[in-house]
Amino acid sequence: MAREPMAPRRAPVRTAQRPARKDPDRPSRLRLWLKRRRGLMRPAALWLIGCGLLGAGGYAIYAVDPAGRVRSVVENAAELGLSAGLEVVEVVVEGRENTPPDLIRAAIGAELGDPMLGFSPNEARERLETIAWVESAHVERRLPGTILVRLTERAPFAIWQHQGRFAVIDREGLVVETETLDAFGPLPLVVGAGAEKHAAALYDLLLAHRNILARTQALVRVGERRWNLRLHSGTDVLLPEGHEAPALNRLSELQSRNALLDRPLVAVDMRLPDRLVVRQQPVAEQPATPARRNANRSTRG
Repeated sequence: MAREPMAPRRAPVRTAQRPARKDPDRPSRLRLWLKRRRGLMRPAALWLIGCGLLGAGGYAIYAVDPAGRVRSVVENAAELGLSAGLEVVEVVVEGRENTPPDLIRAAIGAELGDPMLGFSPNEARERLETIAWVESAHVERRLPGTILVRLTERAPFAIWQHQGRFAVIDREGLVVETETLDAFGPLPLVVGAGAEKHAAALYDLLLAHRNILARTQALVRVGERRWNLRLHSGTDVLLPEGHEAPALNRLSELQSRNALLDRPLVAVDMRLPDRLVVRQQPVAEQPATPARRNANRSTRG
């Protein structure tokens, strides 16, 4: 029986596995990042385009009208910022104690709804520092809509009396208030021309002598060169020019030992370094009694 030749066996063929292809429908990380920030892309693009147009417009204005270039650029920037939603939403003022709020609002010069980019912090700071109470000011914009103002105010130091007028001054002698003088509590009273500029130094010396300060009603500047102390009792203490410290030391010792300032005196003159001159109240003459009158008559007779 004839046999049919058998077909030779083939070795199994192994195909190398190819790396799996990425799903073309799955976005990349960059695309995912951009997709998540798609809401910010449009304002950013508008901002960049607006800055470019603003720069080109500013250059054109500079070339054509140099005098009005700054004004036009600022106006365009303000309009651009307003269109992008940058408007004044809040004005925060820190450090205010005595400065009137209406003066602060007028100096800031910005209202709610105004364009943020049209507001100048430097100009607002300069206006704020012209207010008597304001020693210094810091102004900044905090986008998107907050204006922050920090004030450093002058501290009320004394009440200055000059030519029949009264005013609250700081330690440097600057007038900060001319009304509602009793709103700041008890303050030292300084009197005379030049007293506002030099009273702080004398007051600091008196702080070391409470027994004198407690009896002092006013610091009186005499001839714009020296001081008198007007006491509550009406006594005047005449201090030497330029030598107030040793005179006060001596006066404090006399008060502690002899209660000198509690006596009915007109004046205590300390202008001479080697002597103390005291002027007492004049003694009123006693009216003559009937017996004294009869004695005077019999003597005359």
